[in-house]
Amino acid sequence: MNLRFPDPRQQAAIAAAAKQQGVSMQEYILSAAYDRATAVEQRFLEGFRASMARSSAAFAAEPGSIDPTTEHREAEQQALREIGEQERGHAA
Repeated sequence: MNLRFPDPRQQAAIAAAAKQQGVSMQEYILSAAYDRATAVEQRFLEGFRASMARSSAAFAAEPGSIDPTTEHREAEQQALREIGEQERGHAA
């Protein structure tokens, strides 16, 4: 792997962090990329599981209970707020 850094301070910081962990710069960078990717994957899976739980509850409802209860409306509004907060967090 060829590592080129336009900013020498960035290279020095990464080199120092790699040295502190006792690994090469390549290994340090690959490990950080893998950790970040798996964290993103876990976040996606958590959201997917929550979505599946909400969807299964909606499909399990009896045909006569199409109109959501107050609790269902509040849960939906809370979920929408959480999604909005997550999206703002990713943009930052």
